[in-house]
Amino acid sequence: MVTRTSIDPPPERRPRRPRTRTALALGLSGLLATAGLTALAGTAEAASTLGAAAAEKGRYFGSAVAANHLGEAPYVSTLNTEFNSVTPENEMKWDATERTRGTFTFGSADQIVNHAQGRGMKVRGHTLVWHSQLPGWVGGLGTADLRSAMNNHITQVMQHYKGKIHSWDVVNEAFQDGSSGARRSSPFQDKLGDGFIEEAFRTARAADPAAKLCYNDYNTDGVNAKSNAVYNLVRDFKARGVPIDCVGFQSHFNSASPVPSDYQANLQRFANLGVDVQITELDIEGSGTAQANSYSNVVRACLAVSRCTGITVWGVTDKYSWRPGGTPLLFDGNYAKKPAYNAVLTALGGSSGGTPGAACTATYSKAEEWSDRFNGKVTITAGSSAISDWTTTVTVTAPQKISATWNGSPTWDSSGNIMTMRPNGNGGLAAGASTSFGFTVMTNGTGTAPAIGSCTAS
Repeated sequence: MVTRTSIDPPPERRPRRPRTRTALALGLSGLLATAGLTALAGTAEAASTLGAAAAEKGRYFGSAVAANHLGEAPYVSTLNTEFNSVTPENEMKWDATERTRGTFTFGSADQIVNHAQGRGMKVRGHTLVWHSQLPGWVGGLGTADLRSAMNNHITQVMQHYKGKIHSWDVVNEAFQDGSSGARRSSPFQDKLGDGFIEEAFRTARAADPAAKLCYNDYNTDGVNAKSNAVYNLVRDFKARGVPIDCVGFQSHFNSASPVPSDYQANLQRFANLGVDVQITELDIEGSGTAQANSYSNVVRACLAVSRCTGITVWGVTDKYSWRPGGTPLLFDGNYAKKPAYNAVLTALGGSSGGTPGAACTATYSKAEEWSDRFNGKVTITAGSSAISDWTTTVTVTAPQKISATWNGSPTWDSSGNIMTMRPNGNGGLAAGASTSFGFTVMTNGTGTAPAIGSCTAS
């Protein structure tokens, strides 16, 4: 991913964050949410989540994932519930996997891959040859040494993950912006010439013949000089038998650079060359209806192109986005579903449950606290339409127990740790109106905040 002409991010668009190797305990999705978080989705039913709805359309719906967030329960719960594909955000790049020549480190990337495989998720590999996030030693190599290093890097990384990656971004962002259609200056282009892309793809095919091999770039979403240059490259590769299976369209949009009117037609012309097309790094700055409509248009364009095999959004939550000020993702900083989420789910043919058109959110906050217990408050807020009833769940971490409730009608699961709360009487709320219920948690030595399930309205 690189800087779009209409966006002015810091030099490293996806900020490198300290990586963690924190082990994940089983069942993270059922653990706690921190105080003030809006409810996460509960157990998914068919076509009630992004991944499930996309799968029914024969596609995947994925997210970029950072290993150092896999210890955060709401992050993991949202990831596991909503997505069926992951792309490591930084952990497979050259500076993460081969910082010192010939010494390969895969710990953080392995953490993501193992997490995904344990939950039946697909994995996209990102990325093998890119001008950015290169360790310093790469740029200092002579021509012969650089060719050897590039081919060895591709081979070692791909063979480490052989059989685990469905698609690799083999070469990333090799063309300049603007009207020239020229190649971007990089150690690979400057020393190995135009042929480095072909060589990289041939090396990748030998390393893992089963993986799909993609070229990935930004500002290629509509028909323009840059996308034409990529189109000509792919057409040439297909004509000469150079192995290429897919083209990735990053699709970073904002009000100054919106979804182009010829987006679907552009995807289709690439598909007509005999390659799959994938939306690889989708995010759309904005909010409300405008953002929701843009997301919906992207999803519908993909569904209209039979060889558009999947969509990846570049992050789970706005708070960890590389452009957080633009709030470009489907979940806000508290992991609440945004209108864009509902638009995407609807475009995929899914349903969030409850009565069509009805929606609500459940938001937790801690109230009074004592040495052995604390009070919790959950606020239920109707969406843009009035609702007649609602339900949500509260899950505490053993050995905690809920000892009292008010302003609601609770039922319990067999463990006594999961409380389902319904209105105590009339559950009707006008559009945008709120109500609340409360409860007391006996800590029994554990001060963990409860996890609040999704709010289902009718």
